[in-house]
Amino acid sequence: MVGFPTIDSTPGLFLRPGERVRWDDYLTLALRGVRARIPRRRVSPDFDVESFRRRLKEFDFETPSSLPELLPWVIEQLEHGIVHLTHPRYFGLFNPTPTYASECADRIVGAFNPQLATSTTSPMPVELEAHVISAVAERAGFPPQATGHFTTGGSEANATALNCALTRANPAVGWDGVAAFAGRPIIYVSADAHLAWYKIAHQAGIGRSAVRLVATDRDGRMSVAALTEAINSDIAQKNIPVMLVATAGTTGAGMIDPLSACAAFARFHGLWYHVDAAWGGALIASDRLRGTLSGIEAADSVTIDAHKWFATTMGCGMFITRDPGILSKCFHVSTSYMPSNKPGLDPYVTSQQWSRRFLGLRLFLSLAVAGWRGYAAHIERSVQLAELLKTELRAREWRVVNDSPLAVVCAEPPPGSAPPREIVRQVVESGTAWVSATVFRERDVVRMCITNGQSRPDDIRGLVATLCAVASGAETS
Repeated sequence: MVGFPTIDSTPGLFLRPGERVRWDDYLTLALRGVRARIPRRRVSPDFDVESFRRRLKEFDFETPSSLPELLPWVIEQLEHGIVHLTHPRYFGLFNPTPTYASECADRIVGAFNPQLATSTTSPMPVELEAHVISAVAERAGFPPQATGHFTTGGSEANATALNCALTRANPAVGWDGVAAFAGRPIIYVSADAHLAWYKIAHQAGIGRSAVRLVATDRDGRMSVAALTEAINSDIAQKNIPVMLVATAGTTGAGMIDPLSACAAFARFHGLWYHVDAAWGGALIASDRLRGTLSGIEAADSVTIDAHKWFATTMGCGMFITRDPGILSKCFHVSTSYMPSNKPGLDPYVTSQQWSRRFLGLRLFLSLAVAGWRGYAAHIERSVQLAELLKTELRAREWRVVNDSPLAVVCAEPPPGSAPPREIVRQVVESGTAWVSATVFRERDVVRMCITNGQSRPDDIRGLVATLCAVASGAETS
């Protein structure tokens, strides 16, 4: 009779307690060293892709490798092979240094690995996430019955909003799909909105051509006049308007659409009103700045990403809605192998995902240790650093072209300088900072976003010095 395999017959998969302690301690020390080195190194990768590919080919997964070999190697490759979003001179997209509390949450969740499909299997995580969603909803001005859930990010949350909009517009869509509509379902977003809406419309089956990109005014905010023209045209063509999306913090320039005017427009036309506040929604933490989001409380739903300005680890989004029953209408299923089927309580019957990671602990721990006041200080500091950046640039004859209340600055170099995209290319290539290029008012600009809680005034001044050196044709290092 063949003996039963032991744990020792699967080397590397399930370590004995003493070995786990050894490698836990190793990772703690190794990652501490990485954190200390990152601020002193390049922001951009210095990585030989071809050499890495050759090395990868050696992993045929027939011959096992050892942790003493693998862990240092992976850490070294990551240290050289990514743009360092945690670097204090990363001024790129909305990816800040994560809070230490959210890093701890990832480590804890990885050890327990709970399954959040049902409240029966994971009562503690489900209750904790519901509590955090309720607190965020209340802070955003939503009514007490508001509900929602954590998502992998803004795209999943926004896709959930479209699902809700279609379901409310015609409940038969759940069974018959878009064929339930007498005409083409249409959604309206700003021309400067995140173009994930195209992917979302594709996935939902209404097609990318169902997304109306509404023109913006001279400040980069959705034009209500253009919105009126667009919806009148669709009604005349027998299309079916179902949803209006206002953006609270456009990706390119950090502009906030007229939220209250959009709310009134949506009510008048019977549209589901969604606010994509994936980044700008963090302003709810600040008593001084939250008025900038006036009108968000009138939304049917809102997207806020915790992994952006709330600085949790990736990916951690939130979907919140004032309609407590809509999510069950969209996502309810029933099967015999699940231990429970409780609408409004079991996540698998109120969200797109089935098996899901315990995401909410990241924001719970961060909010619990900092409070709204601590987050307000973090966000207000970012805005202050953005104002410093504007001041420093203007003093050197750069022109700031966006008037955003958020911590994003779009600027044009002085006349006679290198073009903005060339400036961005050279700055990124130098490794001294990371910025991006975008188009604002049909002109190329240099885009800089400050969300890293560890960036300092000296980092801002260093960025400006690099920008000016590149713009004038001087060498950078």
